[in-house]
Amino acid sequence: MVTLLTVVMIVGVVLVVGLLVTRLSQDPPALPEIIVLPDGTRAQAFTQGPDWYAVVTADNHILIYDRLTGALAQKVKIDLGE
Repeated sequence: MVTLLTVVMIVGVVLVVGLLVTRLSQDPPALPEIIVLPDGTRAQAFTQGPDWYAVVTADNHILIYDRLTGALAQKVKIDLGE
């Protein structure tokens, strides 16, 4: 005998799977082909927004670039309070 809870669980699983399939089938945001970092800088992490992307460097800086032009828009020093 199928209970109401069973039906709700089945509908929930189908809904979650459907949402995952539709979200994962969309094209991911385009990554820049090349990123020119200042001399002597080594990248540790990368993140992006709708009109910018950022690189976290090994020397504790965040370099924020304009997505359209690829130009460095801002450089932020990370203060670790040491």
